[in-house]
Amino acid sequence: MTSDKMKLFTTAALGAALLGAAVAAQAFSGEQYASGARVSLDQARAIALEAHPGKIADQELEREQGGSGLRYSFDIVSGKARQEVGVDARTGKVLENSVEGPNAD
Repeated sequence: MTSDKMKLFTTAALGAALLGAAVAAQAFSGEQYASGARVSLDQARAIALEAHPGKIADQELEREQGGSGLRYSFDIVSGKARQEVGVDARTGKVLENSVEGPNAD
């Protein structure tokens, strides 16, 4: 393979990897409930990270008791700690902000 072809291949592979990572970062389970949410995923992420700064390791939209019954749930990692932050999908209110136990949902 020539040097130019190798550079093109490497650039294309890197671009595909970055695109895949960006898509995966936006995906979440519970998308079927999204039409009932008044708060967007991006807004809920910002609210959760304000409540507990760190890196979001997992995210979902779920039906669960409390609040409006529809909430975003985020697992946020900060150092060695893992925190669960729940945000009401209709009001944006923080419903939960607690250390994730050994038997995570």
